[in-house]
Amino acid sequence: MNMKVIIIGAGEVGYHIADSLSREGIDTVVIDRNEERLHEISEALDVQTVLGSGSSPESLKRAGMAQADMVIAVTDSDETNMIACLLASTQSRIPIRIARIRNVELNGDGSLFGTDRLNIDLCINPEREAVSNVMDLLEFPGAAEVFSFAGGRIRLLGFQIDADAVVIGKKLSDLRAMEPGFKVLITAIIRDEKLIVPSGGSFIEGGDYIFAVTDATRVRELLRFFGKNTEPPRRVIIIGGGNTGMMLALAIEKRNIAVKLIEKKRVQCEFLASHLDKTVVLRGDGTSHELLREENIEGTDFFIAVTNDEEANILGALIAKQLGARKVISLINRIDYIPLVSRVGIDGVINPRHAAISRILHYIRKGKVISATPLRDEKAEAFEFIALETSEITDRPFKEIHFPSGTIVGAICRGEEIIIPDGDSVIRSGDHVVIFTPCSAIGELEKLLTVKLEYFG
Repeated sequence: MNMKVIIIGAGEVGYHIADSLSREGIDTVVIDRNEERLHEISEALDVQTVLGSGSSPESLKRAGMAQADMVIAVTDSDETNMIACLLASTQSRIPIRIARIRNVELNGDGSLFGTDRLNIDLCINPEREAVSNVMDLLEFPGAAEVFSFAGGRIRLLGFQIDADAVVIGKKLSDLRAMEPGFKVLITAIIRDEKLIVPSGGSFIEGGDYIFAVTDATRVRELLRFFGKNTEPPRRVIIIGGGNTGMMLALAIEKRNIAVKLIEKKRVQCEFLASHLDKTVVLRGDGTSHELLREENIEGTDFFIAVTNDEEANILGALIAKQLGARKVISLINRIDYIPLVSRVGIDGVINPRHAAISRILHYIRKGKVISATPLRDEKAEAFEFIALETSEITDRPFKEIHFPSGTIVGAICRGEEIIIPDGDSVIRSGDHVVIFTPCSAIGELEKLLTVKLEYFG
């Protein structure tokens, strides 16, 4: 029987979750109060739509709540999301309830969402996820994206190849000879916005954006190998004093990094100053040349723009870069902005929606799948699963297994050992395996894993 999911909220998060699910053949219904937005979704995606409020029992009934396997409430209202999950719990048998809860005070109270209260299985706070992403980038300054697998023991990094990197013009098969004993696997190359599935004969060009997998203990070694900076930051400037900016400042304070936060609103500045210990809070416009120069932007290691205005985040980052900031990062929710941003010289993008989708996909992919992470304009996905002994792909060398086109096994975690595989590698029962695949191959890969791995067992 096909899985059925109800999504409440047709904004950016709701739209892209509906897109991911419908492409995988999951019966998807979207509820929203905005008729125009629902029309756009039904034109673009193969989903059903229901006009109404997600906190209305009648709307949920029309959406087929009685037959649903999951409800995902991602409206801009925490209250609507909580009520929708409560209704799903009390008036239906829906087994999985997911809510976006943005209020930091609510989000921190796990007891509120337990089985005896609201009964929510997963609370997503995109802002908290964004902060976690930024902290990874501060730890590994040469990377533009950092993803963790196998409990943080395997890392997948995304970064651009600089024009003077020594690896330019080298074949991937030559990289290991350049530094024997260092194991790294290139899982994808993005060149001119096209996804290239690499082979040993692929060359690296200046300007390429690559994804590489390695053991978490060797990330700095990987970045140095590709000519990237690994110096930890000493000075950070944040613009935007909302939830994300405040949580980010608190997290950076704990690392003993000097941090300044620029916010326009006087009342918010007062609130921030009373809640932050070591952060210097400044009232002003973070896109002002004059203010940034006054605050020594040319001596700043990281400039991080996390206002609610994406255009201001892009503009602020570009100005900061022009004035001498070493690395600039912008928070951007709109996926269509991301390719543009990397072309104009912004070093890193934080996309809270990616993290939200990743957490939800983990619930969609049943069985032994631990995590699923959409990558780079959602052209590709990395996910982690546990291999079962009943699988035909265990105990066989990779070169004998016919994976879908473009699919690469990035890493294997076996007990304490991290294996960066080659053609002779073998998956054993109980291994944690990280697979990188173009989105176009997900359906085919899932069929392979469903049959061979008892994926839904």
